[in-house]
Amino acid sequence: MPGALLPSADVPVSKGRVASDLYLIADNDVVYEQDVLKNPGSLKPWLEYVAYKRQYGTFLERSFVLERACSLLPRSYKLWKMYLDLRTRHLRGRNPAKYAAEYDKVNALFERALILLNKMPKIWEMYLKFLTKQPLITTTRRVFDRALRSLPATQHNRIWTQFRPFALTASGETSIRIWRRYLQIHPEDAEDFIDILVERQQYTEAVQKYIEILNNPRFKSKEAKGPFQFWTEMVELMIDHAREIKTGNETGINVERIVRSGIQRFPDQRGILWVGLARFWINKGNHEKARDTFEEGITTVMTVRDFTIVFDTYAEAEEAILGILMEQANTRSEKGKLDENADLDLEIRMDRLEQLMNRRPFLVNDVLLRQNPDNVIEWEKRVALWGDNKQEVVQTYTNAIAAINPKKALGRFHELWVNYAKLYEQGGDLNTARVIMEKAVKVPFKSVNELAEMWCGWAELELRNENFDRAVAIIAKATQAPKRSKVDYFDETLTPQQRVHKSSKLWSYYLDLVESVSSLEETRKVYDRIFELRIATPLTVVNYADLLEENRYFEDSYKVYERGLDLFSYPVAFELWNKYLTKAAQRQISIERLRDLFEQAVLECPPKFAKTLYLMYGALEEERGIARHAMRIYERATRQVSDEDRAAMFDFYITKSASNFGLTSTRPIYERAIESLPDGEAKDMCLKFAEMERKMGEIDRARALFGHGSQFCDPRTNPEYWKKWESFEVQHGNEDTFKEMLRIKRSVQTKYNTDVSFIAAQAIARGQQQPEPPVNGDGGTGSASTADAMANLERQARAPMGFVAASTGPEGAKAPVEEQPAAAPANPDAIEMDDEDT
Repeated sequence: MPGALLPSADVPVSKGRVASDLYLIADNDVVYEQDVLKNPGSLKPWLEYVAYKRQYGTFLERSFVLERACSLLPRSYKLWKMYLDLRTRHLRGRNPAKYAAEYDKVNALFERALILLNKMPKIWEMYLKFLTKQPLITTTRRVFDRALRSLPATQHNRIWTQFRPFALTASGETSIRIWRRYLQIHPEDAEDFIDILVERQQYTEAVQKYIEILNNPRFKSKEAKGPFQFWTEMVELMIDHAREIKTGNETGINVERIVRSGIQRFPDQRGILWVGLARFWINKGNHEKARDTFEEGITTVMTVRDFTIVFDTYAEAEEAILGILMEQANTRSEKGKLDENADLDLEIRMDRLEQLMNRRPFLVNDVLLRQNPDNVIEWEKRVALWGDNKQEVVQTYTNAIAAINPKKALGRFHELWVNYAKLYEQGGDLNTARVIMEKAVKVPFKSVNELAEMWCGWAELELRNENFDRAVAIIAKATQAPKRSKVDYFDETLTPQQRVHKSSKLWSYYLDLVESVSSLEETRKVYDRIFELRIATPLTVVNYADLLEENRYFEDSYKVYERGLDLFSYPVAFELWNKYLTKAAQRQISIERLRDLFEQAVLECPPKFAKTLYLMYGALEEERGIARHAMRIYERATRQVSDEDRAAMFDFYITKSASNFGLTSTRPIYERAIESLPDGEAKDMCLKFAEMERKMGEIDRARALFGHGSQFCDPRTNPEYWKKWESFEVQHGNEDTFKEMLRIKRSVQTKYNTDVSFIAAQAIARGQQQPEPPVNGDGGTGSASTADAMANLERQARAPMGFVAASTGPEGAKAPVEEQPAAAPANPDAIEMDDEDT
């Protein structure tokens, strides 16, 4: 039948069998048979014979020829390949169970081929692929083993490509053993093996493989997983299958030790890991061990986030157990059964849950203090949590003082000491409170200010108990210092105790205390000591002077101001001079002495502050001195004040001069103001000067002033100035003076057009001004004006930048000999005048 194996060359063949196969040789095959007989050991005639049969022969004829060829040439890879392809293709699509005999024949044929071709990987691949389609698990596994033993290691990948899928289909222990062998040469596929182990419920071995991966620093994941991800997967596997995984020395798996090592190695995952370890014990059924784990977790985590995770899970676990016990209790009550032990256990668990909830604020506070034991604010919160429990409050204060590093304290550490002392003060134990304060002032605080607050707190304690003398003595002790102390208050290399005697805060408190409970002489000694240490503030100077003034020590108060002026420079000195001069002037001391004071004040005064002092000086001379002296002072002020105040000073000077000596006396002042002020303010001064001259009837002088000020005003950026001049000429001038004004306006405009510094300002002003087109009397726009404007624009476009044409006629050498009036450019500001007006 088709597909039947022919006997091999070394097997004796009966004559009847040979005779029965001769019918497969047709008449057309004679030529190929003769070639084969002539060259029986040659490959080429056989290949030609096979090619001919492939085209014209049947399956049986091709099999007959290839069988004979392979028998004569058993080492020919090409012939065997063709023969095996033919036989396997013939069985493709057929059921291996139904045609088991035919499959066995092909298997035997593969075995014959592999006798001499066992180093050919392709033959092995074909054989293995053919076997995997048959229900022969053991035979197939053994053939895979033979293939791996026969082929060199460099070609094993070709076998493993089929061996791994076979292992998946085989399942069971066979699959796992095959994968173990595979990982010996391909350890990078350990992740796939772990998935298979989990799928086969071999959790213990899966955990062991995870451990091998984590212990191998050279392992590279195909899925780009990191050590933490592998570790997390392993822990989840151990937790979820706690009962199935074998632990102990035999397997080398210690779940608690593994999770605890992760807690130390991954601090940002501590909350999750503590919960995981507790879940492991819950899954194992050891609830007491799980509770101990939860307790350890909430008392060791370092962040509020981790604490919240552990605490919430802890509470949920307790509530779940409590719910189960309550259901059991309800069931017993319905059945009328009594179980005292179970009821007692229920009550204990309820009390435990309630206590857990009450402990939450303290546990959160513990977490924050573990994060930073130098956090004074959290220690204060801890004290507040204990409420009226004095014993715990005292213990908390003691722990806080022992734990906090004063140099690193976060918050007001001195207030912790003060509150600690207040606790004993409120309890009536004043001596213990003083002992605490005495220890507190020796603490190396972070800053001098904290130490000063500590001394002040000690004094406040004595004041609350009406021990005023003791309070003064305490502050006096705090401010003790050498007669000439050279300690730098800002020298951080010195301790706060060495610098506290220069604390302005402490001295200010000392002053308030002495003024309240001591005499004036004691208060003056304290003020004088502050000045000796050179730590006085402007407020100290003013307060000392006011104190002396209230007690009618006027001269001494003036000396205090002078001492303060020696300590401070401007701008502080300006305020002191202002107050000093005001007080001196109000007391009506001699005019000569006041003049000396004012001269000292303005001698080194910066221009920024000079205006106020000069005005006070001038007012003094006007009130108690000579008016001419006041004018000289105002004249000096116009030179000494800042540029921002100079124009206002000139206005004030002019006003005072006019009121005292008449308008004519202001002319030299106006002239000097115009010379010294900048252009923007000089033009305003010219307008004021011209207005004054106009009021006096000096029209020509006013016109000259308008002409002088015009050089500072571009007609396009300062049209207001020209409008005022135009209004002046309309009221007081004639045609000639008006034309002269227009001529000056054009010349000034020409000057600014050729000056590069004003081009940008003109462009901005031109963009801001959007004049409406002129309108004729009949309501239409003036065509002549429009034409002139267009002509001007075209001429400016052709001219160079910054150039203004002098006329529209011929220029230079091309100009005619006879003088002809040139057509003036259109001027939008010109006024049309009829002949009758001339």
